[in-house]
Amino acid sequence: MRKGGPQSFDGEQYQARFDALAASGESVHGEADFVSGYFPESVLDAGCGTGRVALELARRGILVVGVDRDPSMLAVARRRAEQEGEGSLSLQVSYVEADLVGLDLGVDFDLVVMAGNVPLFTDEGTERDLVESVGGHVRSGGLLVAGFQLGRSYRLSDYDAHCKRAGLVLEERYATWDKKPYGERADYAVSVHRRP
Repeated sequence: MRKGGPQSFDGEQYQARFDALAASGESVHGEADFVSGYFPESVLDAGCGTGRVALELARRGILVVGVDRDPSMLAVARRRAEQEGEGSLSLQVSYVEADLVGLDLGVDFDLVVMAGNVPLFTDEGTERDLVESVGGHVRSGGLLVAGFQLGRSYRLSDYDAHCKRAGLVLEERYATWDKKPYGERADYAVSVHRRP
């Protein structure tokens, strides 16, 4: 969240927007398609919101932990997982209410994803700590994947520097989740950093 401290969302309203897109025939699983293309067995969905990405990854047989600090968003995520799987997904997806800055789950993942502008929603000035915290959950040889709008207060060069400080090396960058090539005029970036 930007200046002014934690911002609260209405999880039902947030999810309704994606439900409407899906009902109209729009694909709402671009991030999950992107992530599953790296064939991870375990994923940390950092800033999971209502669990749209986490739940879709779990449907694909991936073990997922979703973390968000907004209780309204997590309430929707948990309800959706229960409704869809009637318990069958309970071994594949779980949710934790916590701030990503300073996060320490005590476990590493094949891939950590920050979809939906997560670095832009953290408290201003804590971006480096955010990247170090979530990046610290990437196992050796694993990936940190993040997509966010450019041209705002958090620059892509700063993000890359924060990843480098966290021991992560840029491997790929795209302009969209469907892997449109990244160029100087792009207004969005999906970055893939690897822990050597």
